[in-house]
Amino acid sequence: MNKSAIIILLLAIFIGGFFILYQNRSTERNAPTTSQTDQKTSTKQNWESKTDDQAMVIVTVTPIGISPESEEWKFNVVMSTHSVELDQDMIKSVVLVDVQGKEFKPLNWEGPVGGHHREGLLIFNPITPIPKFVELKISGIGDVIRSFNWQLK
Repeated sequence: MNKSAIIILLLAIFIGGFFILYQNRSTERNAPTTSQTDQKTSTKQNWESKTDDQAMVIVTVTPIGISPESEEWKFNVVMSTHSVELDQDMIKSVVLVDVQGKEFKPLNWEGPVGGHHREGLLIFNPITPIPKFVELKISGIGDVIRSFNWQLK
């Protein structure tokens, strides 16, 4: 009886291991591949980063989630310099302009104040109806006005 109990136990372990291995392989097959994931994310709008390099300051702006469905329009702003202090009040220095020339001030700046390398998010209310293009203007950084444009439609 001792040998049959060991055989039954080994058989149960073998069958259990088989089911566990089979379960893991089937979930791997059902998991999306990288190309499937890329196809799903590519249907979302990916906005081009725009860079302005003037007055010894490099500013790069990338829109995030600018669509009619977005509750907030966000712009990632990266600033870098080795000669100018980047301590501007971004709420006062930035304006978003629509096709008709109407200006919209940011609701918030989420990022640090000061330094030679600065990155943060500018947050705006969405513009409705959605315009054909928007222009983000930043003034007061290196005594120039920087302009970044994106086609929306």
